Amino acid sequence: MIVQRSAVRPALAITACAALLLTAGCSSGTDSPAPSKDSTSAPNASGSKGSSSPKKDVPPAKGSVSVERTVTDGLKSPWGLAELPGGGGLLVSSRDEGTITRVDTKTGKKTVLGEVPGVAPEGEGGLLGLALSPSYASDHMVYAYFTTESDNRIVRMIYDEKKPSGEQLGAPDTVFRGIPKGTNHNGGRIAFGPDKLLYVGTGETYDKPLAQDKKSTGGKILRLTAEGEPAPGNPFGGDSPVYSYGHRNVQGLAWDEDKRLWASEFGQDTWDELNHIVAGDNYGWPDAEGKSGDKKYHDPVAQWHTADASPSGIAYAEGSVWMAGLRGERLWRIPLDGSKAAHDPQAFLEGKYGRLRTVVAAGGDKLWLVTSETDTRGTPEKGDDRILELKVS
Repeated sequence: MIVQRSAVRPALAITACAALLLTAGCSSGTDSPAPSKDSTSAPNASGSKGSSSPKKDVPPAKGSVSVERTVTDGLKSPWGLAELPGGGGLLVSSRDEGTITRVDTKTGKKTVLGEVPGVAPEGEGGLLGLALSPSYASDHMVYAYFTTESDNRIVRMIYDEKKPSGEQLGAPDTVFRGIPKGTNHNGGRIAFGPDKLLYVGTGETYDKPLAQDKKSTGGKILRLTAEGEPAPGNPFGGDSPVYSYGHRNVQGLAWDEDKRLWASEFGQDTWDELNHIVAGDNYGWPDAEGKSGDKKYHDPVAQWHTADASPSGIAYAEGSVWMAGLRGERLWRIPLDGSKAAHDPQAFLEGKYGRLRTVVAAGGDKLWLVTSETDTRGTPEKGDDRILELKVS
């Protein structure tokens, strides 16, 4: 059954926000709750570095989204999502409860695998991103990024579905630790790339200089081996896990069909960003927010006012990047032409399901979309939070 919000929720203080946007914007860049009804598209910005020839088949300017069904509902503070192979279901993390749950995509049944020990939820921190090992078929390893009392870290656990509910997660093996933590800006997205290496989006925890400090893991995209070691070929030497820097708060990672890496990033007062990630490049924060035109920094491919996006997860499907918006309460489509945006971004589902946290490619023209109304910043209604199956073009 498809469940929509009863109505598009009203934008709070929209007049004041519109006035502020003429000057410095009206967002602190956190997962703010109030949507704006300003623009539904934004200017494009070319990724000046690492460009490649345009694709022969450029997606059309206008696409479509249909909600096929509600896969499950009643989730609490869902954040990370990973699809098990062979139709085995979806794993979803609860940021605040510190648990991982398997969702049967046919019936919607929820089974709690277990609680991840050591999770210390606070603000935007807690149990965040999930990823499956590239060798999952043989090792059954689930990777998780979470906030502890002292840091953000990445662990891996064996998932044994033969054990009783609540006891199916093995003891966590910490593969990487020491990522700066804060009440906000903890990053948290993890994903294995086409090269079978682990990519990690982190935040600068409101300590802005960390983003430009290449010795810090805050405000970065990291690239690691499956064992948590700095990946061979990283741009800043063999002992550095840093892949790109100058980020404020990265919560979305995805690759297109040509293995280009894309990342979404929270802005502060003015511009949220979609970036084409090139190894070793500086993405500008805190010296630049959005398009600066400064050759020292890699400009975003697309940008949005913070009231229209506040992006979290992204996915690639049907020639476009799809970006989930928290404060903006909408799903953005960014059609690609090589390493550039082919057309202006296009918005869907505005206000219909509330805050949108995570979007994952489900094969072909399908996406899984996770809402985020129970994360303390939404206005939850009956059934929140939910996972939706989308058909897109």
